[in-house]
Amino acid sequence: MPSVMEKIRAIMKKEREHSKNIALLVDGPNVIRKDINVDLEDVKRKLSKYGKLKVCKMYLDQYASDKLIEAMTNQGYEPVITTGDVDVTMAVDAMQQVYNPAIQILALMTRDTDFRPVLVKAKELGKETIVIGAQPGFSAALRNTADIVIMAEGR
Repeated sequence: MPSVMEKIRAIMKKEREHSKNIALLVDGPNVIRKDINVDLEDVKRKLSKYGKLKVCKMYLDQYASDKLIEAMTNQGYEPVITTGDVDVTMAVDAMQQVYNPAIQILALMTRDTDFRPVLVKAKELGKETIVIGAQPGFSAALRNTADIVIMAEGR
């Protein structure tokens, strides 16, 4: 049976964990696909046990439909539309979050190994890292680099 002090320490630890701010960046073209069919609300619920979601962005290319953009907005994601390479735009924004003192956890939702250097640099600079992945094609390199791995569930 845990002592009163052990219970207090456990409560304090849980409160500290929930006081961490999370930046979630989603690689839209890589994970918003019919063959994957991810439940984006479930992703946010799973992340909430690690802290507070302060940044929640969905990266899309210029071919994203108005209906998709509206759906992402309605689910609480800030759409970021780029005419260039989505990965480059997302990586630049991820590095901005790494240097943002108000963010303690960088969460990337992607299957793409191209984001491994971002995770490595984030960890070097003291950020916790989470990767939300989906099958098929979830990179083993990402899985093995992140502090925490969450598998996205289908709808």
